Amino acid sequence: MLKRILIIWLVLCLSSPVFAKNPQIAVKELAATQKSWDGALLPAYPDGQPEIRILSITVPAGEKLAIHQHPVINAGVLLSGHLQVHTTDGKTLDLNAGEAIVEVVNTWHWGESIGPDPAHIIVFYAGQANTPVTVIQTD
Repeated sequence: MLKRILIIWLVLCLSSPVFAKNPQIAVKELAATQKSWDGALLPAYPDGQPEIRILSITVPAGEKLAIHQHPVINAGVLLSGHLQVHTTDGKTLDLNAGEAIVEVVNTWHWGESIGPDPAHIIVFYAGQANTPVTVIQTD
């Protein structure tokens, strides 16, 4: 059964216009991982109705986000600027324009826009319907 699925997948990929041998079409994998940027394994997807959200977030130069966490798996691509992400236990990630991030889940952290330009990131959240994608720390 697995062999049949693999053969079908290969035929579809090789016959797809996206994968055609056209020098104007470029595919670049930005991330493929089972771990968030801090090295923790991603949690299992919850049961229930899945929901995908895609947010465009712009953080003005020099601004910091509030300490928060995400109860759902999420990943993004920084389109412009320089974003630095910090966990409350001291880990830091520097993200430059064009780089991808697989965000920490259920871990308190914050981001800040470093440098002269705003940090603009597109983030994809994969969770369960009616679940918040971000929880702000209140204490």
